[in-house]
Amino acid sequence: MDHLFSSFSLNKITLRNRIVMPPMCMYSADKDGIATDWHRFHYRTRAQGGTGLIIQEATAVESRGRISANDLGIWDDSQIQGLKNIVQGIVSEGAVPAIQLAHAGRKCCATGEDVIAPSALNFDTKDPLYITPREMSQADIESVIESFKNAAVRVRDAGYKVLELHGAHGYLISEFLSPLTNQRTDAYGGSPEKRAEFLRQVIRAVRSVWKEDNPLILRVSAVDYMEGGNQPEDLARMINLVKSEGVDLIHVSSGGVVPNVKIPAAPGFQIPPAKIIKAQTGLPVVGGGLITESEHAEKIITDGDSDLVFMGRELLRNPYFPLLSAKAAGVELSYRPRQYDRA
Repeated sequence: MDHLFSSFSLNKITLRNRIVMPPMCMYSADKDGIATDWHRFHYRTRAQGGTGLIIQEATAVESRGRISANDLGIWDDSQIQGLKNIVQGIVSEGAVPAIQLAHAGRKCCATGEDVIAPSALNFDTKDPLYITPREMSQADIESVIESFKNAAVRVRDAGYKVLELHGAHGYLISEFLSPLTNQRTDAYGGSPEKRAEFLRQVIRAVRSVWKEDNPLILRVSAVDYMEGGNQPEDLARMINLVKSEGVDLIHVSSGGVVPNVKIPAAPGFQIPPAKIIKAQTGLPVVGGGLITESEHAEKIITDGDSDLVFMGRELLRNPYFPLLSAKAAGVELSYRPRQYDRA
């Protein structure tokens, strides 16, 4: 396990190992999007378990940007203290706290909200949870970009060390990037250059308040799994158009853009697109997909296919996976809680 448990430099931040907890919604915020004790204990436990980078679940930059009514929010100053509590718990256990800023776009299922998207296309007309969104006007676009910027200020004030933009899974940024969901004919739709314009402006706005030596991650869906949709090479091209705005790492996922598609899910199924994006952009990547074994993660990093490996469901099942994996491999970790030595 020479690679999995080695440190990694991300801009000016050092991660203690290559294991990443990806954003996973807990649907446990209160009605105002404020974090609860559940979030505080949930994230601190994974930090105590030895994870290197912990990326907090999708946190909405607007009320209408929530995936559900129980999503975390960062659109109001009243939400900062709850987020500070999460950060303090993660830092106290030696992990690096990150947060994913998100806007659900047409996949907003919080009732009573003004649902917006690049184009007026319903995500799933057969599912009553989804309504047909309103196509965003120029004023809407500018307002949402400002919301991302204001949210980044709160990220800074809450004490997070890393900021991730959610550009995957068919949510708002992803909707602009994919030709399946973006049918605009203005400056924000059509060619890859135009489809990437909204993302470019979001990154620029966020970077105006998020210092250049603070890491910024971009999460993308590298494959749409439908004819006419994006492939890894398309995402690499758009990433190359925006990376100079200040992107440090690409978090490679896939799918979620359109419903009812066949996804070839298997351990490590998102590593091949991550490898392509790494090669074509020159940026470090974090990849994964149903990875449950430390030996598999070690091989991925050793082979150079991904710089970091995310483990979602495995860390939900077993928050102490990193510590247990290191012990089984005979790796001594300085951050293993001594209280657990007799275990």
